[in-house]
Amino acid sequence: MTDDEIFDKWHEECGVFGIFGHPNAAQLTYYALVALQHRGQESAGIATVDGMKLYHQKGMGLVAEAIPNEAMPRLSKGQSAVGHVRYSTTGVSQLLNAQPLVFNFQRGNMALAHNGNLVNAHQLHSFLERRGAIFQSTSDTEVVAHLIARAGNPDMADNIREALSIVKGAYAFCILTDDKLYAMRDANGLRPMVLGKIGDAYCVSSESCAFDTIGAEIVRDIEPGEMLIISKDGIESTRFASAAKRALCTFEYIYFARPDSDIDGFNVHAVRKDFGKLLYREHPVEADVVIGVPDSSISSAIGYAEESGIPYEIGLIKNRYIGRTFIQPSQELRARGVKLKLNAVRKIVEGKRVVMIDDSIVRGTTSGRIVDMLREAGAVEVHVRIASPPVTHSCFYGIDTSARHELIASNKTVEEIREYIGADSLSYLTEGTMMQAFGIMDGKDHGHCNACFNGKYPTEVYEDLSKSIMDR
Repeated sequence: MTDDEIFDKWHEECGVFGIFGHPNAAQLTYYALVALQHRGQESAGIATVDGMKLYHQKGMGLVAEAIPNEAMPRLSKGQSAVGHVRYSTTGVSQLLNAQPLVFNFQRGNMALAHNGNLVNAHQLHSFLERRGAIFQSTSDTEVVAHLIARAGNPDMADNIREALSIVKGAYAFCILTDDKLYAMRDANGLRPMVLGKIGDAYCVSSESCAFDTIGAEIVRDIEPGEMLIISKDGIESTRFASAAKRALCTFEYIYFARPDSDIDGFNVHAVRKDFGKLLYREHPVEADVVIGVPDSSISSAIGYAEESGIPYEIGLIKNRYIGRTFIQPSQELRARGVKLKLNAVRKIVEGKRVVMIDDSIVRGTTSGRIVDMLREAGAVEVHVRIASPPVTHSCFYGIDTSARHELIASNKTVEEIREYIGADSLSYLTEGTMMQAFGIMDGKDHGHCNACFNGKYPTEVYEDLSKSIMDR
């Protein structure tokens, strides 16, 4: 059993990084991937080019495991690079699906790195196989490579445009060729992507925290439907699609992104603090101490404490050194496995009325175990406050959520969930109140994807496009 099976939180997506024309491209990409490690711990990889030859290294595990020191001299021959950290949302967890995916065409080399999920990948995969395509992986990213190769235009940018005109879903793509770096963000802006600069070199990243790590400055967010073409001649902004209804994934702010990242003009930590403040205004409670479930809920807990005047304390400690898998020899030990991840600080919670802030509840098993843990440590009351609305629908855009019937809020009321997790009280931030953190009032169109809360998906979901694609 893996810790993900026990610790029923949202699974991370993926992180991408690209840089063009820097003598230390490989090293900077390595450091950037470490900064993006929170977005995926399954596999990592780097591909570099020197104008003629492509070099690549990828492997399973964390960045330090997947890209050993002995690989860096070879990678350092290239002056442009793309990198990727992966959590699988489509395709099994094995090396053949690790990214960047690399290809050699008649027109040169290409490496692809992708964050997100293509909702029509299955249909496109079947369509391409029927026409002779041979796939090396089970990742939806490879579908795009085949579509690019099939397009056959003299200009690579036109091939990319043609390929992306067919795919549907959420994505931030980095594509590295022998002489250019291409960066694209889906037409709805579901996945984040930001442009930066270090010296005379441009770089792109899933999050701005990678730029802080390597000493790059933020230039701006890449716009939905925009394609950046970076070459020795500089940077060109063009479009591969008209901007659709903007729908940035709100869970980037709730859970996924690092607190020190800025996404579409908002700092993640500041937004999470505002979630906590709004949560108290909507659902106050009398208590002695406020604690947060590490790590993504800490900012919201601070906000709740500041707004309420209830002291904030570190009441739960996260074990940062546990491996990705561990043995669970019995049901009794398995039920207590959460203590390998978290432990309560007894002297902080003992004899106290505790407000426990968390970012979300997925299946509810972990929340219940944490409540039990706090009671075992002496808490006299445990009031759970969730800094997001109830998760009632699955995500199809690159977040590996449970099936809808496994989402506790899809089939239980708030009171039933409270009883299930054993809390003295339970309250969620409502969707309308949550959006006030972004300055959106009165339920106006807010430019975010909240489909996991309300079922309103911004694109077709698993639309079968295979019949509408003309043979080429």
